[in-house]
Amino acid sequence: SIPGVLFMAKSQQTYNKSEREKKRLKKKEEKQKKKEARKAEAKESGKTGIQFAYVDHNGNLTDTPPDPSQKMAVEAESITLGIPKKEEGDEEEYDPVRNGKVSFFDTSKGFGFIIDTENQEKYFCHVSGLIDEIAENDKVSFELERGMKGMNAVRVKKI
Repeated sequence: SIPGVLFMAKSQQTYNKSEREKKRLKKKEEKQKKKEARKAEAKESGKTGIQFAYVDHNGNLTDTPPDPSQKMAVEAESITLGIPKKEEGDEEEYDPVRNGKVSFFDTSKGFGFIIDTENQEKYFCHVSGLIDEIAENDKVSFELERGMKGMNAVRVKKI
């Protein structure tokens, strides 16, 4: 060490750490107070919360019992567990091709956005998903694929 010079040791506890610790302790204290307040309220009113929870016809929990006059008999065999099997006539035709208009396209960066004409949703499109070259305000047809940040337009063609 150099004579006459004092070195200060760096604190292990940074300001942020101590603030986070204070916040955590405050939260813990508030939680404890709320718990005690609930206990005191339960003692005062003589209630201990909901003894029974019922399910209404919408599937919501309620503390009132269901009306016995609206009871229906259901055969256990008629309840289907899982996903029902698809039959030949059930499948409705879904056209994956959608139409839209290019709202923005940057050729230098290789990406842009297409607005669907049906639902006005904006979809991201990348140059790798293009079939034809596109520019802003072009009418296009495209298909959707799930990307990392939502739905992406792929197989984009000019109309």
